[in-house]
Amino acid sequence: MSPPLLVLLSGPNLNLLGEREPAIYGREALDDHVATASAAAEASGLTLEHHQSNHEGELIELVHGARGRAAALIVNAGALTHYSWSLHDALASFDGPVIELHLSNPAAREPFRHLSVIAPVADGSIAGFGGLGYLLAVQAVARLLGVPAKGAS
Repeated sequence: MSPPLLVLLSGPNLNLLGEREPAIYGREALDDHVATASAAAEASGLTLEHHQSNHEGELIELVHGARGRAAALIVNAGALTHYSWSLHDALASFDGPVIELHLSNPAAREPFRHLSVIAPVADGSIAGFGGLGYLLAVQAVARLLGVPAKGAS
């Protein structure tokens, strides 16, 4: 039996991590965070699939494509977090755990970042821990799915 599939979605501008505002988002590139998530997924007995897009519609299509195929989603929607009701609706249609993820802490930033339209359809949010958030998000998914770690008896 194949391990449960975890889909990690990265929204607009996350392809610029490591270059864009490193004082806020850190110096690690998106590939570094995906590697952390992949290693954590493997250690947790999950398979990770990652997609990044700067296009709202493409992210919605990826959520639709995960329905019935993936066990869980981790979503770092970037700025779409604060206004994409269409992404909210797509995530609401997903039957499995959804974890909202942010490198920075939106609640400690500009007022427009304080509202998340993703949070109401997420099982939980992880924010403000930088790259550690990717590890924490995968661990949360594994716990929510009840997936025993590899090698556990």
